[in-house]
Amino acid sequence: MDKKIKRHIIIKKTFYAFLILLLMWLSFGTGLYIAGKNETIGKLAEQETVFIGKVLGKYSEIAPGKLSQDIDFNLFWEVWDTLFENYVDKEEVTDKKLFYGALRGMVSSLDDPYSVFMNPKTAKEFSEDLAGTFEGIGAEIGIKNDILTIIAPLPEMPAEKAGLIAGDKVFAIDGESTAGILIDEAVNKIRGEDGTQVILSISRNSGEVIKDITITRGKIVVHSIMTNLRDDNIFVVKVTNFNDDTQDLFNKAVNEALGNNPRGIIIDLRNNPGGYLDTAIEMASEWVEEGVVVTEKYSEEKLIEHLARGRARLKGFPTVVLVNQGSASASEIVSGALQDYGLATIIGKTTFGKGSVQTLSKFSDGSSVKVTVAKWLTPNGRSINDDGIEPDVTVDLTADDFVADIDPQMDKAIEILIDGLRAETATTSEEVLEPEN
Repeated sequence: MDKKIKRHIIIKKTFYAFLILLLMWLSFGTGLYIAGKNETIGKLAEQETVFIGKVLGKYSEIAPGKLSQDIDFNLFWEVWDTLFENYVDKEEVTDKKLFYGALRGMVSSLDDPYSVFMNPKTAKEFSEDLAGTFEGIGAEIGIKNDILTIIAPLPEMPAEKAGLIAGDKVFAIDGESTAGILIDEAVNKIRGEDGTQVILSISRNSGEVIKDITITRGKIVVHSIMTNLRDDNIFVVKVTNFNDDTQDLFNKAVNEALGNNPRGIIIDLRNNPGGYLDTAIEMASEWVEEGVVVTEKYSEEKLIEHLARGRARLKGFPTVVLVNQGSASASEIVSGALQDYGLATIIGKTTFGKGSVQTLSKFSDGSSVKVTVAKWLTPNGRSINDDGIEPDVTVDLTADDFVADIDPQMDKAIEILIDGLRAETATTSEEVLEPEN
């Protein structure tokens, strides 16, 4: 056989042998990878059987287009493993705790105190809040200028009885600093079983003095509407929240007012932290007959106008709205709309300034996330979130007034209604007498 042909056959056989060895090596390597991956997933599944659901995707390949090119998601798992391996109290480290903590941190990175991830426990408590039944101190809290602040102590509840007032700044809970705390963290620390105690370290009126207030927790049942027909025939409607029961109770209050034909109406929105947007629109529509009640601003190009529902059953009644630093969210929508249309006199202090819109997304494990998606504008285009609602008549209610059980804001509301009615009566009399002159 020709030497050249012989050499060609040898090279060909060598190439095929090499190719076969390469394929065997690849098959073996792939088998090891798959087996290793299955073993890892199996171990992960066995790690924690007491929790519902598992942390999946830890060793999955990143789907194309899911992350920007400068993000290496392997870093997430490197930190995850480091915590498991090195944290001093290893029994405190669980998949579930790290997983929910990571989700909470992701949402909090937006630097928006109203965008919050809630684990199943917190999400359940949030739903109970809106239903109006829970155990705790009975106060709404918020973040104002990066400080945990009392927005609204609820009437006759433990927080109010202990002396907390709207605007109190909370610097510690049971001795633990609240610096950098998230809303849901603060709620979890303050809440507790009926009969237990919590100590809040507070500062008041921008002072330096820190005062500890001990509060005994209780069962909080909130009825969001309370009415009172005064002896002078002025009808007072106290609205504590815009919750599940508010719309129905306010409709009953309107019917009560119409049945009694009062000389004036006072809507008390002080310390009302807000609630459902639709309920606020329904309430404002009892005065606003037509036009915009509030506008949701998603961007310069995207605006959604919410129009009045056309009832305006209370439009003919002289109306005063009471607000203070604890009036927020839906309270500001109602007071801002009535102020812009000139349908009520706003009395008290400038409101909290919580004029943003959150959507609530619920997930299969019971957790949920609130995300800020827009800002609220009054009918005249004022941004509630930037400035709050400034009253037409500024009247303070101090801590001394509270202790002395006097209410200058309510007194001013009654005075304005009565003086306005007197002026109206005098004008009507002059109009009647004028033709006889």
